[in-house]
Amino acid sequence: MNIKIEKMTISDLKNIKDILETQFDDFWNYKILEEELNSSNSYYIVAKSENELENEIVGFAGIKVIIDQADIMNIVTKKTYRNQGIGTILLKNLILLSKNLQVSSISLEVNEENKTAFYLYKKLGFQQTGLRKNYYQNKNGRIMTLLL
Repeated sequence: MNIKIEKMTISDLKNIKDILETQFDDFWNYKILEEELNSSNSYYIVAKSENELENEIVGFAGIKVIIDQADIMNIVTKKTYRNQGIGTILLKNLILLSKNLQVSSISLEVNEENKTAFYLYKKLGFQQTGLRKNYYQNKNGRIMTLLL
């Protein structure tokens, strides 16, 4: 599958509005994402499957930049496209975007039970720098950081 990465637009968000909470994840709703896309500190990218019929949105990710640090707000892959490397592609592009924005580090929180995401972050150089107790409904959140 060929994946194309582009800047996410309001049009992209409207394109997935009806399936956002069922086909992606239910912890980010349309209104929150719309606010993020309209924020001058937020940068979102979208992954589209390049096929002959359409450019289907198969994932998206975003960061929020505060002075010289970026926080990963989300990396989401459409449920039917998970475990195909799309999350890795999105994360690598967030790292590249952060470097282009000249930030010094990228941080995130990940549910300690989300082993797949944890190992992806470690594979790309993130180190655990802290722990937030009960951050995810009685589950701890690992704070991970990548120095650029």
